[in-house]
Amino acid sequence: MKTCREIADFREVIAGYRAAGESVALVPTMGYLHAGHMALVTRARELADRVVATIFVNPTQFGQAADLEQYPRNEAGDLQMLDQAGVDAVLLPSVKDIYPEGDQTIVETTRLANMLHGLVRPGHFRGVTTVVARLFNIATPDVAVFGEKDYQQLQVIRAMVRDLHFPVAIAAVPTVREADGLAMSSRNARLDPEDRAAATVLSRALSEAEVAVRDRPTASQLEDRIRAVVGACPRASDLAVDIVRAESLAPIEARIDGPAAIMLSARFGDVLLIDQRVVTP
Repeated sequence: MKTCREIADFREVIAGYRAAGESVALVPTMGYLHAGHMALVTRARELADRVVATIFVNPTQFGQAADLEQYPRNEAGDLQMLDQAGVDAVLLPSVKDIYPEGDQTIVETTRLANMLHGLVRPGHFRGVTTVVARLFNIATPDVAVFGEKDYQQLQVIRAMVRDLHFPVAIAAVPTVREADGLAMSSRNARLDPEDRAAATVLSRALSEAEVAVRDRPTASQLEDRIRAVVGACPRASDLAVDIVRAESLAPIEARIDGPAAIMLSARFGDVLLIDQRVVTP
């Protein structure tokens, strides 16, 4: 695996793949990798001749400086995992390389970034699209692979690619979970034992919702069911529940009559976790 710290070096590696007529899949990450990321790599290897990855903790998608500072990092472990998974090249850029001095350009999906979880995390999706657009321009991939756990993020990126005519296919991989159902996340490492045990309430609430939706409830009725489950957990706070049409993220005004995306966020201690599931009546 080629490890690049300079954008020019990474581009040179990719240019070599292109010269050989090989396709390229990109897996963008913020590091502190786990089995969920490796599932993205596995899918990427199925879709292209070469797989490249990026490790960059993007400051523009964090609402609080403390959250950015506390984000876990393990560069040596990350590189070992990527190498063992068969990644061909990885870029570890500096903040000043991604956001050069005097930087003033942003990318934003004006509707999708400012609804649902975007209201809980103002500016978050603007930071995501801005950095992903830059990584796409650096890596020029044929396909990029993202996880479904960040469901709104996935739809935001798809909209950006469509609107800006990026020649990049977006592939999605289902959420990878721990044995007890907790969605894998780099943030899980920050949970104390009690909060780690309590956080499984999110997946339990989604599982109950998946059963309850068979009776074709309204979105409001299903939200009440979810809130009752999570509300019974005293360690969960700041719960946000969004139930929308899976493809468009449009509101569901009446009974749920087709695929619906349920997106949850809740705070356990000082750690904000998200989870999601697409359910069908």
